[in-house]
Amino acid sequence: MRTFLVLICSLALACVALGEEQGKKKEEKPKKKGAQAGQVSEPTGKAAGKPTGAGKPAEVGKPTGAGKPEKVGKATGAGKPEEDGKATGAGKAVAAGTKVKPQHFNLANKPKPEVAPAVTFQQNRHIEGSQNWQGSNYTVFRNYSSEWHDQGWWRQRYNRIVVIGGGAYYWNAGYWYPAWGYDQANSYYPYDGPIYGYNDLPPDQVIANVQSALQQQGYYHGEVDGLLGPLTRAAVADYQRANGLVETAAIDQPTLESLGMS
Repeated sequence: MRTFLVLICSLALACVALGEEQGKKKEEKPKKKGAQAGQVSEPTGKAAGKPTGAGKPAEVGKPTGAGKPEKVGKATGAGKPEEDGKATGAGKAVAAGTKVKPQHFNLANKPKPEVAPAVTFQQNRHIEGSQNWQGSNYTVFRNYSSEWHDQGWWRQRYNRIVVIGGGAYYWNAGYWYPAWGYDQANSYYPYDGPIYGYNDLPPDQVIANVQSALQQQGYYHGEVDGLLGPLTRAAVADYQRANGLVETAAIDQPTLESLGMS
């Protein structure tokens, strides 16, 4: 009987222990599953769905400065009309059809041999190189020949004669020519040859207007004195060369037309 009671008690204790163990397992399983579920959902919501910065418009799509209009398209000065298109004296003729208003200059009207030495008279002298100046505009230069006559001879043939700076010039068919011998005591001519007429001006004023125009364009750097000396003739030749004209170093019709004086 005692043995039976011990057996029943042991069986009861075993049942109680088994019940407690099963209860513990039931309590532990939901907690473990809940922890796993929490671990899976946490990275999904934090890592997979959150932008990491690679797709941010402010970083990937942000201009870096290479394509900014104010830098790439900004003028640097190379194409500025006032720089590249500026006349530097290298040869800018007045636009076709443009007229330059004649000016009147206060000239000393006296010889300046230190700047424009006098030409020595030579009978029947021709202009050197003029035989190579082709075209009707240069006929008067090719045909020119120095002549020495007294005042009466010149007056009988030409009704317009002016005395300027010690030299007399006669007017004939649109040109001024030196009247060698008109004043026997004074014969000062810095240039021996025709000078194309402009706006009915005397020869010194024609020369002065040409000097002024060449000065403005950077070809002539001397004084506006109305004398066709070596410095002025060199400037005329430079202008003619730069503008595709015949290099006469003289005041001829094509040169005056190119300068807007016609």
